[in-house]
Amino acid sequence: MNTPMTTAEPELVITTDGHVRLLRLNRPDRRNALSRTLMAAISTAMLEAEEDGDVRVIVLTGTGDAAFCAGADLKEMRSNDEAGTRFRSPMSRLERSVYEVVLEAKKPTIAALNGSAVAGGFELSLACDLRISHATAQFGLPETKIGMGANFGSVILPRRIAPGLALEMLYTGDYIDAAEAYRLGLLNRVVDREAVLPHSLTLAHKIAANAPISVRRVKAVALRGMDMPVAMALRQDPGMNPYLSEDRKEGIRARLEKRKPVWRNA
Repeated sequence: MNTPMTTAEPELVITTDGHVRLLRLNRPDRRNALSRTLMAAISTAMLEAEEDGDVRVIVLTGTGDAAFCAGADLKEMRSNDEAGTRFRSPMSRLERSVYEVVLEAKKPTIAALNGSAVAGGFELSLACDLRISHATAQFGLPETKIGMGANFGSVILPRRIAPGLALEMLYTGDYIDAAEAYRLGLLNRVVDREAVLPHSLTLAHKIAANAPISVRRVKAVALRGMDMPVAMALRQDPGMNPYLSEDRKEGIRARLEKRKPVWRNA
């Protein structure tokens, strides 16, 4: 008698709803910890979403309610140590790119934080443009408590909140709750637990309804401009220029004709 083969669920579940691409970390038994294969899958999926002309917004979330992502898979790391596998620093290994790929996405990104985001999971959420969570989630970078370095978080967190507050989180490794994360500006919204993903998708669709060229443009100008003198920032011209696009003409026509615009992304 032949036993039917079972197919394991993928570590990353990818779905598309209209112009919104949803990436769901799918290791609930490990609190969606970042294995090397999951990090590679996220990078690949992000790049594919960037290349897909129909995708306008990317949402990242996790499976279950225990955590959005617990960071690096420490059991995998320990097994590799015990096997004598050489450990490489974050910027000296292939999967280092996962945070940079998310951070550098040209399209808007939203982290729908279904649970706590700590260590590398918090770093992944920091790489996104917007973050939505619920009241009982916690956030933090505990790397100093386990002899790690929080490489990405050490660079990005002081750019998200006041440097002194970021350094305190980095030095102590302590967690903060959602109320404090919202007060510091790390969260855009705090909603009911069951509303995190629906609220995030509603926001994603609202963004996706706007002119794609314009959305990509304002993201690029806003984020790049923060590190430039004002005069230089005002003279940026990244990507396609919305002022010279057909979508600008369509947007004006639609507004005057009191109808929804039909964007051509051109």
